[in-house]
Amino acid sequence: MRKIIMVVITSIISKFLFAQEFKATVNLVTTQVGTNVTKNTFQTLKTSLLNFINNRKWSSETFATNERIECSFLLTIEPTGETNVYDASLTIQAARPVFSSSYLSPIINFKDDKLKFKYQEFQQLDFNENRVTGSDALTSNLTAVFAYYAYMILGFDAASFSKNGGEIYFQKAQNIVNNAPDGSDISGWKAFDGVRNRYWLVDNMLNSRYAIFNEIYYNYYRKVMDKMYEDEKSARQELISLLEQIETFNTDNPNTMINQFFFQGKSNEIIKILSKATPPEKAKCIDILGKVDVNNLRKYKDELK
Repeated sequence: MRKIIMVVITSIISKFLFAQEFKATVNLVTTQVGTNVTKNTFQTLKTSLLNFINNRKWSSETFATNERIECSFLLTIEPTGETNVYDASLTIQAARPVFSSSYLSPIINFKDDKLKFKYQEFQQLDFNENRVTGSDALTSNLTAVFAYYAYMILGFDAASFSKNGGEIYFQKAQNIVNNAPDGSDISGWKAFDGVRNRYWLVDNMLNSRYAIFNEIYYNYYRKVMDKMYEDEKSARQELISLLEQIETFNTDNPNTMINQFFFQGKSNEIIKILSKATPPEKAKCIDILGKVDVNNLRKYKDELK
């Protein structure tokens, strides 16, 4: 009897000490749907998606509770005119802790505008890596997209801690792309669907032609962000060096998705790091950022005067 009690206690302790990979939040915006669908339908969907991300085992790694990756998914849903079929956009955000601080640095901040799916209340959210398309393409598309971004988050997180550490997860995401649900109403999975989509994001991370960017990505987190509270001057010089490398990469490989993707959500922390740079260094960085992060150029000019 004592052994049985000890096993139960050990199981309970393990559940609290070790957890799945994510500490995710899921929110739905349904104001455009109207009153044709009950609120309970979307509450059920929200709960199901939360369980899908947080309670599924996505890797062979063991994550302590305090190591779970903090991330959020915002699903904005619109009606299509078809029963139980919806158009949606999905905003994905995730961050990782910075050494010797309480600061979380963003690893992904992206909005996917091409998500069409079918859902009925209490419908089970199934996903099988070996049968991504499932029995119905539109039904499977929802879980395929969420699973894809779960692996991409794992990949970017791992790649920020070790060189090429995210490759195994990027390969899993690419497997989803290669076997994704297919249909005339489904997009975002193929090269010809656009230049900023799921296909191109994982392609860029696995393409040997862009291998230098994986190194830049790793060095940004390990030699800049993780050094900021230990040796600010050294971290700042490393950032300036990395910006020069990104400029060269962008010149050699114009309009790649990964370059634009990298800067999304990073402007504030880049400005903070460069705030104590010398005027010539600031001018140099503003010039580079004007080429590689055009959308935030005005912000850089105003904040780094």
